[in-house]
Amino acid sequence: MSLSTDPTALKAGNLKGALLMVLAMFLFSLEDMAIKTVTAHLPVGQVLTLFGTGGMAIFAVLTARRRERLIHPVMAERVMLIRAVFEVMGRVFFTLSLALTALSTTSAILQATPLVVAAAGVALFHERVTLGRWALIALGFVGVLLVIRPGLDGFTPLSILAVLGMIGFAGRDLATRAAPAVLSYAQLGLTGFAALVLSGLALTLWSGGWLLPRLPDLAALGLAVAVGVGAYTALTMAMRMGELSVVTPFRYVRLLFAMILGALVFGERPDAFELIGGAVIVGTGVLLMLTARR
Repeated sequence: MSLSTDPTALKAGNLKGALLMVLAMFLFSLEDMAIKTVTAHLPVGQVLTLFGTGGMAIFAVLTARRRERLIHPVMAERVMLIRAVFEVMGRVFFTLSLALTALSTTSAILQATPLVVAAAGVALFHERVTLGRWALIALGFVGVLLVIRPGLDGFTPLSILAVLGMIGFAGRDLATRAAPAVLSYAQLGLTGFAALVLSGLALTLWSGGWLLPRLPDLAALGLAVAVGVGAYTALTMAMRMGELSVVTPFRYVRLLFAMILGALVFGERPDAFELIGGAVIVGTGVLLMLTARR
């Protein structure tokens, strides 16, 4: 999908895309909290299957209400298959990381996504990135390094799971950008959650085990599906509305939400480096929004 070349329209699209990205990150943080809660009792493959089924059902209803095709011929195109592969990669490894490591640490590693997406956006979509924007993006990445501190206590061998998940999500976002414009956000959501169901079933068959969900587990899964659908919709719209180099850095605010939820729900206590890093990341996002508006 190509963006408008009109400067006023481009700036308006960037601002709307940035706001949608912030909303998506807040909802994704709630989804992460719910998923982490459920994976304490249920296998990851089962969680992905149930979560994917719920999201797929909602997007199927939305697609039908919009009088769109549930199965479109372009869904079999190469870019959509690549998108599905990255979707599965991101979801599986990120969910495993949520289950085995701290929420704040997992979310911090995920914040490297904007660097990958912004750099790839220049190569694949020929977007212009000024030196000032690169400096702000790099500053945000410095904030991420303050949080995870590679080689020190903040980084564990299990953190590689979050790194693989981050790569998967970056690939998914880039493929979303290149997805056929004929597909709506509802159809894209339908295909994405369908991929989750297949990956969840495959993981369940590989690892074995299926437990009877408890009522609190079902409630948490219901919350994850509801906010996940909203987050997925906002993310897809954001990625199609603004420039990648402007919109994607607002993923950084997910770390702030994750640190708050980690402390309130799971008793995680960020240290001084994590707090300073979080402040740097959020400050960078605010500056990027101001420069985008100008």
